[in-house]
Amino acid sequence: MAVEKGTNVEQNEVKGAVAKVIKGTGDTVDGTLDVARNTTVKALKGVGEVAQTVPKVTADILTGTLRATNEVGSELGNVVKGAVIGIIKGIAEVASVTVGSLADIARSAIGRASDVGEDLGEVALRTTHGAIAATKNVTLDLKDAAVSVARGTILGANEVGGDLAKTARNAVHGTIAGAQEAGGDVMLAASGSARGLIKGTAEVGGDLAKVARNAVEGAIDAAKELGLKAEDAASAAANGAIEGAGEISDTAVKAVSEAVTTTIHGVKVVVKAPFKKG
Repeated sequence: MAVEKGTNVEQNEVKGAVAKVIKGTGDTVDGTLDVARNTTVKALKGVGEVAQTVPKVTADILTGTLRATNEVGSELGNVVKGAVIGIIKGIAEVASVTVGSLADIARSAIGRASDVGEDLGEVALRTTHGAIAATKNVTLDLKDAAVSVARGTILGANEVGGDLAKTARNAVHGTIAGAQEAGGDVMLAASGSARGLIKGTAEVGGDLAKVARNAVEGAIDAAKELGLKAEDAASAAANGAIEGAGEISDTAVKAVSEAVTTTIHGVKVVVKAPFKKG
């Protein structure tokens, strides 16, 4: 019982600190980032098994953060992005950031958003944006990070009964925005995100074709918003989705290929030869 009390106090402290940031006049992203980073460092310092502790610490911080936005009633996108970047930076100060940690953060963000009634699509977009933007400060391969974050969003959405297709669309959008902010290879990130979305969807028994198409739609949305070439983004996401399907089965490859080898939102999607399992 003592552990539960400590957890509740931590969440309330985070909620209060983030609420002050939202009500203040400073930058919401930076302010929330500082709260999340400091809380993460404090929670993880001296912990023997950091990797095993990260999911709970992340859940507590995101719960407090999302409760603050829910009660104050604004700044959801900036606060989520700041919290995710802050958690990743905090982990990096204490230990190595792993792809597993990124998946845990994404999964937890979706779950906590559901708990407080926030928009899962918006949280998926801002979580992936923040997580991928933060890769410029950690020693992780961008594509591996994109795969892991995307997979985590799907697992989180499935656990709370969320719309996997909508999650996929927003996750790819956020990943592309984050990669651009980090100065990374945007198309590589788009491909990795789509691959991770398919992997996660297969794990939970979701509709691969629907998720694949929505991943491409998200890539197109992001490209148009950010001034990128929509055809390139669509192709990157489509090929990433097929690559992910190739790790599952030939049947999955066929379903995903048929879903994305077409014109989507006025953009002709060009894909490579189908990937075969094995």
